[in-house]
Amino acid sequence: MADEELVDEKKVVKKAAARKAATKKAAVESAAPKKAATKKAAVESAAPKKAAVEESAEPVKAAVEESAEPAKAAVVKSAAPAKASAPKSSSAVKRLSVTLVRSKHGRLASHKACVAGLGLRRMHQTVQVIDTPENRGMINRIHYMLTVEDA
Repeated sequence: MADEELVDEKKVVKKAAARKAATKKAAVESAAPKKAATKKAAVESAAPKKAAVEESAEPVKAAVEESAEPAKAAVVKSAAPAKASAPKSSSAVKRLSVTLVRSKHGRLASHKACVAGLGLRRMHQTVQVIDTPENRGMINRIHYMLTVEDA
């Protein structure tokens, strides 16, 4: 009797597997035409858009090419005087002297990043940074770890 039950179970398992395979095959077959139709529709709808973009880009390309020659000459002419008129001393730039007085260990990752961004590596190290809004923001974020003086 146990043999008969075992044979029946095998038949049931085979039928279930066959049904599952048939269902899967039917789903794949029904999805393939939908997928192909979707791709075809996407390609067809993209073709007019691409042509319109290319047509509208032609006048822009022509205008850029026409204006490129004078711009190149202007860049070459203006480059030489800019170097000559650059300030030679850094005394005109305002600087801050920043010292790390509390350890960066055990701090938030963003606070450690601010310490590194300011150029500080160890405790009681002093660095001079340019007084910019970016540096001021980092200093404000980790003000409790620093002493700041005008340099």
